[in-house]
Amino acid sequence: MNILVTGANGQLGTEMRIVSSGSTDKYFFSDVNDVEGFQTIHLDITDKDAVRAFVQENSIDVIVNCAAFTNVDAAQSNRSLAELLNATAPSYLAAAMVERGGVLFHISTDYVFGKEPYNTPCREDRTGTPTGVYGETKLQGEKAIAASGCRYYIIRTAWLYSEYGKNFVKTMLSLTSSKPQLKVVFDQVGTPTYALDLAKLICTIISSGKMKENTGIYHYSNEGVCSWYDFTKMIQAFDNEMRTAAGEEPTLCDVQPCHSSEFPSPVIRPSYSVLDKSKVKEVFGVEIPYWTDSLRLCMKNLKKISK
Repeated sequence: MNILVTGANGQLGTEMRIVSSGSTDKYFFSDVNDVEGFQTIHLDITDKDAVRAFVQENSIDVIVNCAAFTNVDAAQSNRSLAELLNATAPSYLAAAMVERGGVLFHISTDYVFGKEPYNTPCREDRTGTPTGVYGETKLQGEKAIAASGCRYYIIRTAWLYSEYGKNFVKTMLSLTSSKPQLKVVFDQVGTPTYALDLAKLICTIISSGKMKENTGIYHYSNEGVCSWYDFTKMIQAFDNEMRTAAGEEPTLCDVQPCHSSEFPSPVIRPSYSVLDKSKVKEVFGVEIPYWTDSLRLCMKNLKKISK
């Protein structure tokens, strides 16, 4: 098969490069930004004609769309750009797959939920009630793909991090090593997702032989539940564990829990956005790592590439 990965220089796209490196399928990695060390095809997915031409000329069978406008706060004042990247562009990818009879993998988000209060993990059939422009435009993208008539996998994920790009783990590592005290919200609860694990899931589905039989919406994050405060405390603990093993001084930052109200934002973030992964486990038989195990692995990998 010929497989196109869009947004290939982001967190998930980079992990897709790594996971697919031994595949017998032919992968094309595209982005609008170049990153040193990565071979990247320039493809603007907001250009419908360019998307169609590339897909037809390269006989693309599968598209994995990792591209998106993901700055939650900035989306509030950039609705048109967020709609273009999160809703319109995915519709172009879907249309291209309709013509080819191919399959579109599209990465969505827990932010399609959040307005209605609940305290049980979100299943795929829960009605989307986003609280801001980012979630609204991602939900629009989901609906556009579903209405296109293409075969699709919409994979909703949450709290994505990796060794690459900008993310919460790398930010907290920097802050806990440079500040004497840090406040982190404890009243927003969800589950972190290591992008490497999500990339492995996508490649597992592509190579499963069941790809065209089990399309639809799926949820995927790592297992378990935590707050952003818990997440930060574990990041610091693992960092200090590795520092001690290397003969280095541990960080002494005093990490304290706080309410979301102490950090005013233009967006009301979901207070509980744990995703139910029963469906993906039942259909594809995947074992999902516990969030602390994946975090430890990511931090070990981060130490390796930073040397």
